[in-house]
Amino acid sequence: MNQAGVVHRALSPFVYAYDQETVHIRLMTAKGDIEKVELIYGDPYEWEAEKEEDRDWNFDPEKEKSWKVERTLMQHNGSDATYDYWFIAIRPERKRVRYGFEVHGDTTAVLTERGWYDEAPLDHPGYYFSVPYVHATDVFDTPDWVKDTVWYQIFPERFANGDRANDPAGTKEWGSEAPAFQNFFGGDFQGIIDHVDHLQRLGVTGVYFCPVFEAPSNHKYDTLDYLKLDPAFGDEKTFRKMIDVLHENGIRVLLDAVFNHISEEHPAFQDVLEKGQDSKYANWFTIDSFPVDPSIPNYEVFAFERNMPKLNTAHPDVKDYLLHVGRYWVEEFGIDGWRLDVASEVDHAFWREFRKEVRAANGTCYIVGECWTDSQPWLLGDQFDAVMNYGLTESFLTCFATGETSVRDFSHAVSRNLNWHSQNVNEVMFNLIDSHDTPRALTRAKGNIDRMKLLFTTLLTFPGSPVIYYGDEIGMKGGQDPANRACMEWDETKQNLELFDHVAQLIALRKQHPVLANAGTYHFQRIDDTRQTYIVERRQGEQVYLLVVNVSEEVQSLSLEGTYESLLDGTTLSGTIQVEAVSALLLRHV
Repeated sequence: MNQAGVVHRALSPFVYAYDQETVHIRLMTAKGDIEKVELIYGDPYEWEAEKEEDRDWNFDPEKEKSWKVERTLMQHNGSDATYDYWFIAIRPERKRVRYGFEVHGDTTAVLTERGWYDEAPLDHPGYYFSVPYVHATDVFDTPDWVKDTVWYQIFPERFANGDRANDPAGTKEWGSEAPAFQNFFGGDFQGIIDHVDHLQRLGVTGVYFCPVFEAPSNHKYDTLDYLKLDPAFGDEKTFRKMIDVLHENGIRVLLDAVFNHISEEHPAFQDVLEKGQDSKYANWFTIDSFPVDPSIPNYEVFAFERNMPKLNTAHPDVKDYLLHVGRYWVEEFGIDGWRLDVASEVDHAFWREFRKEVRAANGTCYIVGECWTDSQPWLLGDQFDAVMNYGLTESFLTCFATGETSVRDFSHAVSRNLNWHSQNVNEVMFNLIDSHDTPRALTRAKGNIDRMKLLFTTLLTFPGSPVIYYGDEIGMKGGQDPANRACMEWDETKQNLELFDHVAQLIALRKQHPVLANAGTYHFQRIDDTRQTYIVERRQGEQVYLLVVNVSEEVQSLSLEGTYESLLDGTTLSGTIQVEAVSALLLRHV
């Protein structure tokens, strides 16, 4: 047995309170090295007694035999290229538990917090890993409504122009030229109101808006005033109407905030440029020397963008200002959540206070951060509910859009991603295949609609809270930004309506069959790298669904055990089935 390959620590995501009654425990072992794992666990204060009348809360070696434990097999919960993952959910009777692992490979040994033993040291419960007590405040409280939400991301300047009266100077005719960093096409709140029917027909239940606050650019990630809507989008009355219309149609609202940096035109930074270190805002920024020189920035900025000075979020005045912003839009306009730009570059202490503030305003406010790397430090229950799951985005794209990686590679990425986050996070994870910061998925797929359909099928049957970037559902293309920010195509003769119908059907099925979303387990039942096929089983109790995927360019034959109904076309399938090239079947056991 490779004991060095066995990994566990008594912290999330290895052990955590899923709810007030349930504790989830995970173990990692070197891939292929271990046959099974048993969890040994019990109340740290409960001992076996030869006679019931001898049982006592205090250990008495004259009366007691050994620590009272249970043993339960852990389930294999996926693999990546390096590790096998094991999982179990237990319900400690008194909300406390000590536990260890009996690991079976070519030898058998027991892992405790103090190390390895040939046999379980049942006379010393203090040697074991510990969950001292599950308090209500220890449970990662993510909003339940997010588990059932399918998001639609809107870049406001490019969705629809509903009011020409608020168009900025030099606004171009809708779609008359390629998107650029400097051009404007007049997208606004009224345009979104005018096209709510599109969102209804698609079936989405949440809209994530790129920034709507006053800013000089078309993307609005260079904020001038966090408490003022950009006039090119509309006034507060129209904004409130848009939110009301969306809410009336069962659609939640997620706003985008940039608290890492601001526009160089922001009044606070302009004051520093004018007054130098005498400015009351001088400590709002990290400035190396005075006078401030924007030509060769002697102050910290976002990336190397000299027009985006970085905010010092540790400063009390900056903190108070931004926390007020977070509360204001929740309290005054009833938004349902925040997406936080460049979230990984803002200090953790600020985000902890931010969560407390917005959750005080709305106890189910959803908080999602833009983090492109391992995000566990932000996902411990005290900062974000989820992050934009870009790590998995690339795995979706390289398997289904470009074919650069195998189905086994995809299964490894999925297993790693799901096991590296708590289930509380997985159920609300912001899963996407593209965004305003990446090339569009159809461009990555070189225009192949079948591959785009496959992407949507796998995304919309995956745990979490999936996101659709505006226009993807009708086959829009676009490379790296700004090419990915083109005007929404409203001419139906230029829309791929077959793709739209496919996406709408998948969203409807996700709603009708919660097991396909977050109610069921997600398990790779079969993986065939040679034929580039795999089967995922989604299960809840007696309900069993299969996602049968063929990434190859050829028809493939697969065998089924049992009889299934195809949810996509209503046919009944059993025995040997044919799966068309670059396609998927969605089946329900009957």
